[in-house]
Amino acid sequence: MAKSTRTKSAATKSAQARVLSSRISYQGPVFSVTTDEVEEPGGVRARRDVIRHSGSIVVLAVDDPVKSARRAEPRILLERQYRHAAQSMMWELPAGRIDDGETALTAAKRELLEETGYSAQHWKRNLHFYVSPGFLDETMTIYLARGLRAGKAQPEPDEKIATRFFTLSEAKRMALNGRIRDAKTICGILWLAQMPRPAR
Repeated sequence: MAKSTRTKSAATKSAQARVLSSRISYQGPVFSVTTDEVEEPGGVRARRDVIRHSGSIVVLAVDDPVKSARRAEPRILLERQYRHAAQSMMWELPAGRIDDGETALTAAKRELLEETGYSAQHWKRNLHFYVSPGFLDETMTIYLARGLRAGKAQPEPDEKIATRFFTLSEAKRMALNGRIRDAKTICGILWLAQMPRPAR
């Protein structure tokens, strides 16, 4: 048993790269870029340019059907805004960066209110993943928000956001037929679609 533990510990240690040198190539308000010379597991030496980011949250805001309604399904709150990098308008789940001093949950509550005007009574952390680990260390955490209450949105000056509720089946079709092309939104919708529905 002790031998197995040592073997596992050695394997874990060898899975980390050894950083030979590191410098900041770019420092911006949202992210920075480091240029690292590393020796990776297996002896590979390489230059790795990595975008460093504080992490983001995503809000899967769900409006549950009235219990007395038959065949009703949950509705998902999506927002539509222009994304310059994609050069198109996109349907997305509300999301945003975790600011300094914030927890992920605090950021999720703030972003939902700012971008949509909604607040929620019930929050649950569901998914946590790397966005694109080949060159970016940003992680995203998806929170399920239920018990929605409408309010007044407080968007940033450079944000022009429209919001709309879609039924779960409609949102799933949009994700599968390419109408929704945002990865975090596809993840959240498909996660919810595969969850068992509570008995009515």
